[in-house]
Formats: sequence, C-alpha cells, structure tokens
Amino acid sequence: MGTTTAPPDTPGRTSTRRRHLDLAVLGVEVALVAVATTVGAVLNARGVGLHADAAPLYATWQPHAGWGTPAAVLVAAGVIGLGVRWARTARWVPLLGAAWLASTAWTLALALVDGWSAGLTERLTPQAEYLHEVPGTTDIPAMLAGFTGRILDFQPDSWSTHTAGHPPGALLVFVGLDRIGLGGGTAAALACVLVGATVTVSVPVALRALGASGAAHAVLPFLVLLPGAVWVGASADGIFAGVVAAGLALLAVRGRVAPAVGGLLLGFALHLSYGFVLVGLLALAVLVLRPADRIAALCAGLAGVAAVVAAFGLAGFWWWDGYQRVVERYYQGWAADRPYGYWVWANLAALVLSAGPVLGPALCRAVAAAGAAARSVPTVPRGPARRRFAVPAVAGRVGGPTVLLPVAAAVVVLAADLSGLSKAEVERIWLPFVGWLLIAAAHLPPATRRWWLAGQAATALAVSHLVWTVS
Repeated sequence: MGTTTAPPDTPGRTSTRRRHLDLAVLGVEVALVAVATTVGAVLNARGVGLHADAAPLYATWQPHAGWGTPAAVLVAAGVIGLGVRWARTARWVPLLGAAWLASTAWTLALALVDGWSAGLTERLTPQAEYLHEVPGTTDIPAMLAGFTGRILDFQPDSWSTHTAGHPPGALLVFVGLDRIGLGGGTAAALACVLVGATVTVSVPVALRALGASGAAHAVLPFLVLLPGAVWVGASADGIFAGVVAAGLALLAVRGRVAPAVGGLLLGFALHLSYGFVLVGLLALAVLVLRPADRIAALCAGLAGVAAVVAAFGLAGFWWWDGYQRVVERYYQGWAADRPYGYWVWANLAALVLSAGPVLGPALCRAVAAAGAAARSVPTVPRGPARRRFAVPAVAGRVGGPTVLLPVAAAVVVLAADLSGLSKAEVERIWLPFVGWLLIAAAHLPPATRRWWLAGQAATALAVSHLVWTVS
C-alpha cells in the first residue's frame, strides 16, 4: 500500500509549513546576530569607530553573574510555567496588576545581575546622563528658554550628551523627581523600572479597547518577559516607553476625555525624544482601528498634543529649533565616526536582541494574516453605506489590531533606521516601539508559545550575563 499524503491545502500541512517557516526565520535572526557580532569584532579590531565594544550592542564583553541571577530565572520559570495559562483565564484587572508586578520583578532581577550599585544606583549618575544637570537646574523657566542655545557641543555651558540629544522634557522628569524629594540615582532608576513596566499594562489595554481581547491575553506574557527589560532597568528610555504606550492606549479608549489625555501624553513624548514624531504613524493606526468616534478622538488627541507644544513654545523652547540643533550636535560626536554601512543593518540585530527571537516569526505570521484578511474583505457597498463602511474596511483589509499595529511599528523602526540618526544604541532607543511589535506574537500557535517565551527569557539572560550594558 502506498503512503497517503495530505493535500497541500489541508490545515495540518499548512500548520507544518508555517512552523517550518518560523524556524527558517529564526535561523535568519540567529545568523543576523552572529554576523553583526563577528563583523563588529573585526571592525573594532581594525580601529573602525563603532564606539561599541560588543557591537551590535552598546556594551562591553564581560561574563558575570549576580544575586539577580536566581531571581530572574525564578521569574522566567513562573511566567512560562504558570503565567501563560493564567493569562488566558484570569480576570482582567487582577491580571493587569499581576503582569505589572511580574514585569517589574523581571526588570529588577535583570538589573541586579550587575549588582545594586552598578545595576541601579549608579546607572544614571555618569556625566553623560540627565542627573548630571539636575543640580544646576534651579530655574526651570530660564532652563527652557535657554535650552536650545546649550545643545551644541564645545561651548562652556553645553548640555551633557543625553540632555543635549533630547528635548527638555526628559530633563524635566528628573528635575521633577528631585523637587518632590526623589532625587539621586536610586530613585531615578526605580522610576525608569516602574514606569517602563507599565507598557505591560498599556499595550493590552489598547488591544482590548480595539476589540482584540483574546490577543491582549495572548500577548501579555511576551510583554512581561521582554528581553529589552535589560535596558528598561535602568535607562530613561524605560520612562519614554511607558509614556508613549500610555498615550497610545488612551487614544484607543472610548470617549473624548481619554483621547485628549492621550494627546497630552503624546505631546509630552515629543518633548522626551525627537524621534517620537514617528509615533504619529502608530497613533494614526490606533485611530483607524477605533470602533467608533474616530474623528472626535482625532480632534481631542490633536488638541492635547497642540496644548503641550504650545506650552513648551510659550516657555521658550520650540521643537523644530531644538531638532535642527540636535542634528548638528549628533554629528559633533561619535555619530561622525560610526559607519552607516554597518549600523543600518546591525541595528536590526540589536533589535532582535531587545525584542527577542519571537519577533521575526511573529511578524511574518502577522503579514501572512494581513494577506489572508485582504483576500476575504467584502466588497464595499455602493450608496450612503459606502462612507460608513470605508474605515472599517481599511482596518479589516489588513487584519485588525494584531496586524496593523505591529506592521506600523515595523515601518516606524525602519524609518528610524534608514534616517541615519539611530546609529547604535537602538536596543534601548527603540524600546517604545518594541511592545507594539510584539503584538504580532498573538498569531503564534498556542501550543508553541511556551517555547517562544523560553527563547525570550534565554535571550535576556544571555545578554545580561555575557555583556555589561551601558545606558
């Protein structure tokens, strides 16, 4: 008797093909990281100005362990062993609270692999960091009015590297903490961890508000065991990620007040990092996916953004003026040496290490889902119903939140990469986009999710123990 084979279009055969594709994409990711690491080592040996000893990461090779090691392993084991099932069955509010606590524990454990002082207390105290400028910021209106004039380097009152490279909102955060009695490196680092962990809440809230409740539950464990937590604890980019995620989530929530507050947060995000102008594409995707009141939410969000921009402008800081100066400052430093030809693709290897190996297979499945959704979209009706159908049809054509949001995030990342203004250090700089990329993990088969989560945890543990990261 001959061997019976399944037809090419059977579910079993399709599932097998997709899993083979997942493994192929994973192989590409591993090769990308290996090649970027090897080429980086060769270029460093030749004296090329990568300014990153462990390229593609901004870090130095230093295998080590610490008392955060067993804690990180324990958190990972708990999320993989129990968290996946609990994420599917738990009540919503307790689930979000537990996710935030688990994310905080994961981030702190990874930071403490380096020890309490090196991993947290002293992380934000070097001369290049924002805390260096806090003691001298005694007059906030004067600081805002004169901020742009101090961006360029090689002048007596130049801002420190990170302060100069960002709008004044970032410095204001740490000045504000100091004014309320939470000054110093420990409080600043813990603020980065606690706010950064809220991404684990904001992204699922956005998904649920956009009608993807099942995806919100499925994605949550991947947000908890984020490899990028290595840089959330502790860098200011953790706070940036939390602000952006909360702003986008509020844009998705019904009503007009929430989108207005979301607009305020996104307006403030524009004054945390110049690169967050690209968040506009993600905000547009969220608004398109809203089930109702899109125009009202758009107007409320724009009003919130405009209010913040106007407030900073009236205080003396104009975003565009600052951006022009910061591009000039960028090329006064290491960016002039760092070769675009290496970093334009090695950045993507750093992204894989920050987002985890699940990124490529999940995005491929999301794109495949978009194609399937496009083929199944019903014809737009004629007549008065056409206008009512138009926006839902656009959203449906790309497969909904679990497709449109990660694809929009991928476009944002590629735009940032090609701009040449993100040469190196993207493992932390792109943290605000990583949570939205990982929404694509909802397309992974449930039976494989624990294996992918194990890969995520292993990536984070490998990075935190093999290299000494720099904020």
